[in-house]
Amino acid sequence: MEYTVLVYRAEEGGFWAEVPALPGCYSQGETIEETLENVKEAIEAHLLALKEEREEVPTEEEFVIGRVKVGVSAVV
Repeated sequence: MEYTVLVYRAEEGGFWAEVPALPGCYSQGETIEETLENVKEAIEAHLLALKEEREEVPTEEEFVIGRVKVGVSAVV
């Protein structure tokens, strides 16, 4: 099973990640590699908790991540 993970640079240093298909599933690390390893563990724990609570395990829907450039005048 695979999940998309979004990784962000943390303001205080390091990185943090979220799993859009699993609301509330986050992790962090000092490097991207550490963050990905940590979020893998978070996903496994999240799925185990859902199973124990007999809740449905969400499957990931296909989505597209894109970037849109806006003019400086749009920024307040």
